[in-house]
Amino acid sequence: MQALLAIGFVVATIIISGKLGPKRKSAIKDKNFECGIESVGNARIPFSVKYFLVAILFVLFDIEVIFLYPWAINFKELGMEGMIKMVVFMALLLVGFFYIIKKKALQWE
Repeated sequence: MQALLAIGFVVATIIISGKLGPKRKSAIKDKNFECGIESVGNARIPFSVKYFLVAILFVLFDIEVIFLYPWAINFKELGMEGMIKMVVFMALLLVGFFYIIKKKALQWE
């Protein structure tokens, strides 16, 4: 029931805002705008997969570091059990990091 209510609210909000919102279309308004610079060429220029791989790996390891903060704050309360769990966590993180280095995922050509 709660899921149906949430989905219904989202759908109703989108439909109502589409009907009540302003509808001003013009060639200038529909034109692509990028930082005040005129768009030149095709927007479908292929990017290297390495760029996206580095971005995803950065986000992955950045999120992993976030888990260190609560552990550091509650270090004394967690005791030896918390220390063991964090050592296992860091070991798994290092295994993943060394795997990435071994596969040369961070080396640019």
